[in-house]
Amino acid sequence: MPDRPILVDINPVALDLGIVQIHWYGISYLAAFACCWWLLGRRARAPHWPITPTQVGDLVFWVVIGVIVGGRMGYVIFYALDRWFADPLFPLWLQQGGMSFHGGLIGVFVVMVLYARRLGVGLLTLADFSSQVVPLGLAFGRIGNFIGGELWGRYSDAPWAMIFPKAIDPGAYAAPTLHQAWQAGQLDAFARHPSQLYQAALEGLALFVILWLFARKPRPAGAISGVFLVGYAVFRSIAEFFREPDAHIGFVAFDWLTMGQMLSLPMFVFGVGLLIFAYRKRT
Repeated sequence: MPDRPILVDINPVALDLGIVQIHWYGISYLAAFACCWWLLGRRARAPHWPITPTQVGDLVFWVVIGVIVGGRMGYVIFYALDRWFADPLFPLWLQQGGMSFHGGLIGVFVVMVLYARRLGVGLLTLADFSSQVVPLGLAFGRIGNFIGGELWGRYSDAPWAMIFPKAIDPGAYAAPTLHQAWQAGQLDAFARHPSQLYQAALEGLALFVILWLFARKPRPAGAISGVFLVGYAVFRSIAEFFREPDAHIGFVAFDWLTMGQMLSLPMFVFGVGLLIFAYRKRT
């Protein structure tokens, strides 16, 4: 068989126990929270952080709540408001998928405000402490998107382009004939950028390394959060040029600006402002 684009047809269910099904997407979220918890517990031992390893567990718990509630409501408001109007209970149907990073960020911010007051710690300090591991969690989430075959990229003839069954016309190929069509080369025209992996590498692993190294030494309050916001906005905007815009939204302006880029712009501006504030305040 000649070389052709990889067919990404992975069963989203990692373990089927009959009554309960364990999905890869859920495993990716659990792995993300577990790794972040472990890393923050280690970082909390540094003398310049006013957070104890014991408090990290509570912090991660509330961040999980903020991510899930904020991420879901952000997706509903930013990307699927019409579906909410049609079905008032739509935000509760988590099994249908749909999470927004920008909404999750807002949810985490609300949690940070409340938890910072409870601990008696500055909001920016707590945000800095948490921000250094957020990109790692994003990397796990994007890998979950890749396994689920969702949030695929734009059409591409690159050697590493891949075929995502959900991106093909649902009525074009029945499941039993999907692999036969792929082997016959009939799906080559549907090859796309694996933009989920681009995002996992950029706004995930690359940004995590930058923040983790930057946070090794004491920084002015707000500096780490500023680097995170600027770095995410830049990496996300780059990846958006390879990611297929949401079908029901398309480009929001100029025939190239996507919703993800538009939402990243205020993040970039706020991040730059936060960096200026942090270093001017220290001076």
